[in-house]
Amino acid sequence: MFDIRTHSLALGEQTLTFETGKMARLAQGAVHASYGETHLLTTIGIAPGREGADFFPLSVDFMGKFYATGRIKYSKVNKREGKLSDDEVLMSRMIDRPLRPMFPKSTRNEVQCIVTLLQSDGLHNPGALGINAASMAMLLSGLPLESAVGAVRVGMTDSGEFFLDPTYEQSEKGKLDLLVAGTADAILMVEAGADQVDSATMLRALQFAHGYIQQIVAFQQDFLAQHTVTPVELTLSKPTPEAKKAVESFVTKADFAALRGRTKFAIKDAIHALEERVLERFATEIDDPENPITKGDLLYYLDKGFAAAMRERIFTDGKRIDDRACDEVRPLHSEVHLLSRVHGTGLFTRGETQALTTVTIGGPGDKQYLDDAHRPEHHKQFFHHYNFPPYSVGEVGRLGPSKRREIGHGALGERGLTAVMPTKEDNFPYTVRTTTEILAGNGSTSMAAVCGQTLALMDAGVPIKAPISGVAMGLMMNSDGQYRILTDIQSFEDFDGDMDFKVVGTKNTITALQMDMKVKGLPMSVLEEAFQAAEKARAHILEHMLSVIPGPRKEMSPYAPRITSFYIKPEDIGAVIGKGGETIQGLCADYEVTIDIEDDGLVMITSTNGENARKAEAAIRQIVWEPEVGDLFMGATVKTILEFGAFVEYAPGKDAMLHISEIADERVENVRDYLHEGQKVNVKYKGHDPKGRMRLTMKGIPQG
Repeated sequence: MFDIRTHSLALGEQTLTFETGKMARLAQGAVHASYGETHLLTTIGIAPGREGADFFPLSVDFMGKFYATGRIKYSKVNKREGKLSDDEVLMSRMIDRPLRPMFPKSTRNEVQCIVTLLQSDGLHNPGALGINAASMAMLLSGLPLESAVGAVRVGMTDSGEFFLDPTYEQSEKGKLDLLVAGTADAILMVEAGADQVDSATMLRALQFAHGYIQQIVAFQQDFLAQHTVTPVELTLSKPTPEAKKAVESFVTKADFAALRGRTKFAIKDAIHALEERVLERFATEIDDPENPITKGDLLYYLDKGFAAAMRERIFTDGKRIDDRACDEVRPLHSEVHLLSRVHGTGLFTRGETQALTTVTIGGPGDKQYLDDAHRPEHHKQFFHHYNFPPYSVGEVGRLGPSKRREIGHGALGERGLTAVMPTKEDNFPYTVRTTTEILAGNGSTSMAAVCGQTLALMDAGVPIKAPISGVAMGLMMNSDGQYRILTDIQSFEDFDGDMDFKVVGTKNTITALQMDMKVKGLPMSVLEEAFQAAEKARAHILEHMLSVIPGPRKEMSPYAPRITSFYIKPEDIGAVIGKGGETIQGLCADYEVTIDIEDDGLVMITSTNGENARKAEAAIRQIVWEPEVGDLFMGATVKTILEFGAFVEYAPGKDAMLHISEIADERVENVRDYLHEGQKVNVKYKGHDPKGRMRLTMKGIPQG
């Protein structure tokens, strides 16, 4: 019934295994992939191209399943998996990015790749396995990929040694968390977070990763050879040669060379003016159904001519579309403290790209709990949200949930700052949220968000360990193999360039890295040069930022909460919380504070009112206070009447027995003749009875 085939490769300390022929046999391509105890099912669906589409409709979705870690989704209402979590969106993007360049740009088939998590050990990130499985499934489906794509995740020990497939804990506490994807000849995609490592170390890590990638690519090719695959004939967009000749006959090199300007709209206006001239000139041909020339084809070749002219000017004159030199950063402007009641603000402008970042400081209880299907529940006390509204690019668009691009850019900005954020161990137990609103976008908005965060955090008085800046680097190559590295790329250079290389870090070290290549076979020496240029640009940007605010403010905003911390004995935690949380909830309500208690007895009181925090601390200390013999408790509350005495609450959440013999100097026959529930009495601590229980007395103590 099944024609099952398997292939395995020892990779690091685990084994990578592909299996076909058993699962999802009706999909155009299907691979059951495993690495260690993580299992994925990756399927490929292929449909004809969309009519009139001007892009490649490839979709990649990483689908996490809670059964993969033996858990039921945490929700009282809906136990079914729903929309992708942010982490699943990030993995979907990471799988897509190195595979998309392997298709011809003119591909118009609908290709759907679904990566389903079947099992996870809860310890390792499945992203690299997802890339490997997706590449294998696409090859087996008959899609004509230019090359197999392999991927690995790399960690680094404190001594500087690299190793494969770090655990979540090793990634978060170690110096490096690096995901690299590529072919046998080149690195295609890099996603990295680092604890201030230098560029030389990062290059060595990339070389280490590429050695394993080459093994994985060869492994895929060997497995592909075991199958009989029917090639898929792709639907390709094929602009007519007549349109190409028409454009070449009418538009001169000088016309294309004139398409430049200092602003995005100046360039766009020039392009649109040329487009109108061309469409007017060939209006008759466009309207003639017998003529092969179409409006879309004319615009296609105009775009090609514009890109070629932009590239040629860089190589001949060393000037870019906005007349900058290749290593020149656009003009910078920064401000802080724009919003007086917000805990921290930073406005960062670079050319036409502008980001407004705000900081909101909260208590430990404001941390974000994450319940991803591939990992047990965990939390973050620093997170960054990035918003890219349509007005930022002068357009009209629909507002709604964050798009994948916004989630990805937000994660990159968060990763870049995480390494320098203070933690509880640094005596900073606060939760911090940064939010970036992109007010104007002309390239490298994610790096503007990084710079905006640094400004806002310092304005908020958050004691970051070092200021951070970021820059996007580009690359232009010509047919002769010559190249030019571009600093601080704008949107046109990003779209028509050969590399998008974002580097985040301090003046001399890297904290985050994201790279997508559009060319194959880029030597490591070029990457090294790009790192050096990025370091120079980061230092320039950072110098400007520090001229506006040289470091974190000494005090946080008066509108930000303050945390009062102290320890109690772990055995007293229950008394502070109370039955069903009654005591701690009452304290929070009475004093208008938030109280968090950790298992080791650390109590953290968060409040914007110092006096309220002090009162709450005093109340908690009273609850956990251990009295000495002779201590008086005034206004204690009678809670329960018994035949032999009464339980009296002498402090919030703490009660002790007042024996019938200790109620009055005279003999008491009936407790209720002297006491009733809710009555306020004054009592004295007499010590413990032989069983270790507290004893109270009212004898000799004035009442009322």
